[in-house]
Amino acid sequence: MLTRLPYSLLWLLVLPLALLRLVWRARRQPAYLKHVGERLGRYRVRAPGRVIWVHAVSVGETRAAEPLVRALLERWPEHSVVMTHMTPTGRETSKALFGSESRVLRVYLPYDVNCLVRRFLRHFRPAFGVIMETELWPNLLAACRRRKIPVMLANARLSERSARRYARLPALTGLTMKALAAIGAQTAADAARLSGLGAERVSITGNIKFDIAPPLAAQALAARFRERFGSRPVLLAASTREGEEGPLLDAFARLAPPDVLLALVPRHPQRFDEVAELVRTRGLALQRRSDESPVEAATRVWLGDSMGEMFAYYAAADAALIGGSWLPLGGQNLIEACAVGTPVVVGPHTFNFQMVAEQAIAAGAARRAGDIEDGVTQALALLRDAEARGAMATAGRKFAEAHRGATQRSIELLERLKPAG
Repeated sequence: MLTRLPYSLLWLLVLPLALLRLVWRARRQPAYLKHVGERLGRYRVRAPGRVIWVHAVSVGETRAAEPLVRALLERWPEHSVVMTHMTPTGRETSKALFGSESRVLRVYLPYDVNCLVRRFLRHFRPAFGVIMETELWPNLLAACRRRKIPVMLANARLSERSARRYARLPALTGLTMKALAAIGAQTAADAARLSGLGAERVSITGNIKFDIAPPLAAQALAARFRERFGSRPVLLAASTREGEEGPLLDAFARLAPPDVLLALVPRHPQRFDEVAELVRTRGLALQRRSDESPVEAATRVWLGDSMGEMFAYYAAADAALIGGSWLPLGGQNLIEACAVGTPVVVGPHTFNFQMVAEQAIAAGAARRAGDIEDGVTQALALLRDAEARGAMATAGRKFAEAHRGATQRSIELLERLKPAG
């Protein structure tokens, strides 16, 4: 408790600022002002039966959790799953994935203040918990340990950069790591970094994202997209981040033949209008996915202003540039592209998905570019080379298939915890 005392006191001081930050973020995303009481441990919903708690902070973690949540529902049919998030987009993604499943609820996780996390645990009384990837809350995990609620860190990944940040507070980090009942790491490197910070009971389970199968609905949607595109070659810029679209559009306008269509899908939905304006200021003819109209021959950029359709975007494209990798942001997941056989070009910054990116490149499913202009050049070359695209597509599917199985290994790890109920 003494180790956590400065941290707990700091949270009491910053809690008003955290609430003000919600107001600030609501300027661009009004959903941040919905369900504010949940962030303070006040809930109006209850889960039927016993509860499994799954925390997925935002969109990426929620998508990664999909196969695990479905496996949990199958393995423990007498339980409900309460999914907690920190962002409205994560919550909306959960609704899109599990909205028809009555045994899945979604709420916000409270801030890591002792009295707030106690309210959360008293209200839902989880039998056990699963935290996706690297979201660690010292007070929450300590409260779970006191109540003998085993919590597993699943699909765990920890970059060298993140490990250095955690290492600045060795006592607090070590105590928090030891509060976890089990850790399923994505790779041996992730496991080593977690163990170096004091984690115990670390296993290598692999990356659950490989177990996400392209839904039939996504395949059908991709076919409809292709109908809109006609016979034009399509270059997808997937999950782009702020600061990347401008240089990308400049390179595309300068290098791409008029018949090539750029499908541009920003990572964050609150930036759709901003990115549309970037396209217009460059004089590029624009249409939006939400228009539901065929793409005209003069259109150069098709803005993917929707959520939860990334599989369809990848499947409809001839080649893809992976966002987040052109600036030092760590990159985005490229597994979905490989799974549907879309050739991938990544930038120099893939530290959040380092092993996956290196393995995909080694397998021939992806290529690395030095900067955004090089990336656009390489992608355009792929559009002209059907043989190279075919080889990369085959390699991508084989790569994705070879790495499946992390979900089952994670379930087996949870079974060994022998959670109550």
